[in-house]
Amino acid sequence: MRQSGAEQGDDLPTLLVTGAGSAAAENLMRSLRRGDPSLALLGCSEDRFALQHSTADARYLVPRPGSRAFIRVLRGLIETRHVDVHVNALSEARNDLADKLFLPARRIISLCRDKYRLTVALRRRGIRAPETYPIIALGRIEGLFSRLHDRRPLWCRPRVGSCARGGAAVSSPSQARAWIRIWNEMRGLPVRSFTLSEYLPGREILCQSVWDRGRLVLTNTFERLSYFGVDNIPSGVTSLSSLAKTVREPAVVDLCRDAIRAVAPKASGVFSIDVKEDARGRPHITEINAGRFFMAMTAFDQVLEHSMALTYVRLALAQKVELDEHYDGVDDYYMVRDLDTEPAIFHADRLFDGIAEPGATWRRTRPSGKGATRWATNPTMAKLTK
Repeated sequence: MRQSGAEQGDDLPTLLVTGAGSAAAENLMRSLRRGDPSLALLGCSEDRFALQHSTADARYLVPRPGSRAFIRVLRGLIETRHVDVHVNALSEARNDLADKLFLPARRIISLCRDKYRLTVALRRRGIRAPETYPIIALGRIEGLFSRLHDRRPLWCRPRVGSCARGGAAVSSPSQARAWIRIWNEMRGLPVRSFTLSEYLPGREILCQSVWDRGRLVLTNTFERLSYFGVDNIPSGVTSLSSLAKTVREPAVVDLCRDAIRAVAPKASGVFSIDVKEDARGRPHITEINAGRFFMAMTAFDQVLEHSMALTYVRLALAQKVELDEHYDGVDDYYMVRDLDTEPAIFHADRLFDGIAEPGATWRRTRPSGKGATRWATNPTMAKLTK
């Protein structure tokens, strides 16, 4: 895989990865090491157990993110270990970490965290996003169903949160009230923190992008095919992918580019955008994660032309990155992930390699050119293995 921007072999400074030991941090470090094995990666976390599990070159126990002690310790690490560097904590302390952050502006992070405010801002600017209303009181839910033209189901979710926490499709006002009461009584989420919006039944597309002072530098797209751990989630929906694949969706890229330019004209840093299609196949922006990569999507760096993670690092270090094409999109590479396993990436052409079906009639096929022997049970599978 070709490195982005600077010439291969350029020296890169030591990097500090927060949340070391978590899936997101370890995925990011794997991607960076594939892009440049010479990188020195330090890891820090407030969780001693997670930290012990990290693959970082050196590991540091730090105070809880968001506390003043966290920033003080972080500054010490930056100074003593010559580091060039939880998004909200770092963003709030950007004045204490001068020239060490490559994050979107504080107001942009705040806007994107509030899904209702973001949706309103996008729709006002003509960007396609689901029609959404805030829930003021449980007794007003019937009125919101009417305002949404009595569509069934509707999507009910909190304004703030990750991993689709508290989100579910609801088919009636009574169901919506019951769902909100559960989260209010058992998890302490206020009634006013929820929204109701039109439900989008189509495909779920993820778009990662890296920006530099208003310029889109690199973007890629994926389709989420199934969710991680849904057996233990009442709604059956989460933002964690157990199966995803690369797709080329220029219309989605155009929509996401327009959305970022609308809310952050001078955008810098990472923006990861959730897109959902309506019944007519039209994409809508449902969420923008400002300053964050999607948790597992950096695993695809190994099969794309450019490493998204390494491109981000080079831009953060003010290195010049000029790519011939900002959309790095390919079709049909799949990612499979599960608990306690590293995400695996393989192409659709290899779906049947080395897999047998007991009791089936198998015949051996030899693909043209170099490659492993493949097997097929029927004409459809034989066609797929060619």
